[in-house]
Amino acid sequence: MSLIAIVGATGTGKSAFALDLAEAFARRGRRAEVVNADAMQLYRGMDIGTAKLGTGERRDIPHHLLDVLDVTEEASVARYQPEARTAIDRIVERGDVALLVGGSGLYVSGVIHDFRFPGTDPEIRARLESELAELGPGLLHARLRAIDAETAAAVDAQNGRRIVRALEVIEVTGESKAARLPDRPIPWRPHRIVHLRSDRARLVERLDARVHGMWRDGLVEEVRGLVPAGIERGVTARRAIGYQQALAQLDGRMSEADAIAETQQLTRVYARRQVSWFKRYDAAVVDADDADARAAELVRQAALD
Repeated sequence: MSLIAIVGATGTGKSAFALDLAEAFARRGRRAEVVNADAMQLYRGMDIGTAKLGTGERRDIPHHLLDVLDVTEEASVARYQPEARTAIDRIVERGDVALLVGGSGLYVSGVIHDFRFPGTDPEIRARLESELAELGPGLLHARLRAIDAETAAAVDAQNGRRIVRALEVIEVTGESKAARLPDRPIPWRPHRIVHLRSDRARLVERLDARVHGMWRDGLVEEVRGLVPAGIERGVTARRAIGYQQALAQLDGRMSEADAIAETQQLTRVYARRQVSWFKRYDAAVVDADDADARAAELVRQAALD
């Protein structure tokens, strides 16, 4: 097997598991490389709040699609898909294993499934974004729900950007179901999926501690340094969990305690949505608290494919 997707909720140790897996492949004489599938880790300078591995933490294992966007650029799965597939194709052509690693469910699905993303229409997008600013995400989500309840159920009611994109796709294509992933997706290329899962109580405890660690490790100073780079103008970057709250703290709109508490609450909600998303995958489920013991076994199984 030349493509393995490692997925799971934030805080389940996907990056570390990918490194363990790559080292297990190396012991069998096969090289593995990591392709990032975390939308926020695409951004340069967004390190602490995304738990991005530093260069010295990557154990000399090549990583792709980290630090490829400025914070003013918009991240989109339509742009990401061909870039990730190109990186994977090159890895596989060398006879190596590509490890697609991340918790951004739509990004992972967009790579491993044969899904084509409809184009955009600047006029429609501008009109919908204007309505979002005027009406808020709740009313637009209600509109989406009236058109396609299934798509609406898969989109966070507070994620204005995703709601606008879904409405845009429906309007551009004229098809109410056009913004959905297919019910029975066709694989882009043969792959295996590993889903890291953790007991909910342990995960929540770990996530809450991780947020405290982000503030302790300097997230606010990291965000302060990104202000001159334009993070406040970024369509995607400024809305990232933790970064939005750190910006509010810097602006005096939120106390540190409130910023931390809101980040913890939103992180827990996000992790719950990730678990729900990845449950739909046909995956090998690995206990995140006992992942070390599974890496060698998974490599052995992959060698038999």
